[in-house]
Amino acid sequence: MSESVSLPALGESVTEGTVTRWLKNVGDRVEVDEPLLEVSTDKVDTEIPSPIAGVIEAILVQEDETVEVGTPLVTIGDGSAAAPAAEVAPEPVAAPEPAAAPVAAPVADPEPVAEPELVAAPVVAAVAAPAAVAPAVVAAAAPAAVPAAAVPAAAVPAARGSHAGTSGYVTPIVRKLANEAGVDLSTISGTGVGGRIRKQDIEAASTAATTPSASPAVEVSPLRGTTQPMSRLRKVIAERAVISMQSSAQLTTVIEVDVTRVAMLRDRVKAAFHAKTGNKLSFLPFFALAAAEALQAVPIVNATIEGDTIVYPAQENMSIAVDTERGLLTPVVRNAGDLDLAGFADQIADLAARTRDNKLKPDELSGGTFTLTNTGSRGALFDTPVVFLPQSAILGTGIVYKKPLVVTSDGLDSIAIRSSVYLALSYDHRIIDGANAALFLTTMKSRLEAGDFEGNLGI
Repeated sequence: MSESVSLPALGESVTEGTVTRWLKNVGDRVEVDEPLLEVSTDKVDTEIPSPIAGVIEAILVQEDETVEVGTPLVTIGDGSAAAPAAEVAPEPVAAPEPAAAPVAAPVADPEPVAEPELVAAPVVAAVAAPAAVAPAVVAAAAPAAVPAAAVPAAAVPAARGSHAGTSGYVTPIVRKLANEAGVDLSTISGTGVGGRIRKQDIEAASTAATTPSASPAVEVSPLRGTTQPMSRLRKVIAERAVISMQSSAQLTTVIEVDVTRVAMLRDRVKAAFHAKTGNKLSFLPFFALAAAEALQAVPIVNATIEGDTIVYPAQENMSIAVDTERGLLTPVVRNAGDLDLAGFADQIADLAARTRDNKLKPDELSGGTFTLTNTGSRGALFDTPVVFLPQSAILGTGIVYKKPLVVTSDGLDSIAIRSSVYLALSYDHRIIDGANAALFLTTMKSRLEAGDFEGNLGI
């Protein structure tokens, strides 16, 4: 009995998918929930698991083919209907090498070596005939080697670099310098008369041994000089980016925030946080929580445009940018305004892991009202991220680094080493003004610089 597996529903708004890669071949055994193939949609790349166990008998949809939901993809059965694998033709037997001619005897024109008989190939596979074996050619006999004993001793030059020196003698001064510098005389080729090792040779060898080697060069990517087709996901990202830039009026406002108190709190509680939640406490949950609160205070940043109206959502669904080998994806943390630091850390870690492992469901990539992208994870100071419609704003967080800042305490200014970060908000100027953007960012700034997150740890 055989059963076909069809393209399942991948989300409420997904009607078709493109087969990007088959993970199994005809004749392979597959178990329940084992991935069969990868499918790309306009929202996500995902793996399709097998709902049944059996043997792949037929693949019905080829790679790069786009089909609708419900289309049969593959037939799985007990293996009796699987196409037999083509037999592989045995390799031709190699011709024996001709025997070496005697050294002392003159060599006459040799007889050509006969070609070996080719093994007949099976009917199912055509095998090209191998090139004919050229007749063996035997070079003229070389003169017999002279026994080493017959060579006069004077004809054998002294080996350079020996402890005795290439001239048979190393001066006491040179030997003393070599011992002090830890230089092995046997590794040095002398530059003196007759190859004698000189003082300058010891000094050069000592300098070379103590000079640090140059830093390793940057590894050259194998993609250099090649041409690669764009993946379906990259095409979707490119199209959406161009449409968003052409359809909205985008600009960016940047603010610097002193997060020293957050850094101190994080250092103090991160061990206990990890022990109780299983997640590391990075700076990102702090930024996400502060952003969620600022969205509630300045809801225009969380709003969308529908025709001539502005829609203010009743919740903050925060898209988190995740960099993958396939491209940038933005899974959604829903109801972000209700989460504490532990909640953010858990959801961000889970979504990021499943995004990189192709385990996301398409619906987990839709419904976002605002995006947070942590460009600082790659060392960037700040950037000007692109807003993707229908959202109206995206926040980029730079790297947290230490720098000298002016600190005011009790009316007195001083310079201190502080932990600092740049926050960059890109927004659609059709509905968000610069004053709205500045209010959103300063709300975040006040929250982060106060560093009062003990009650939001969630542990």
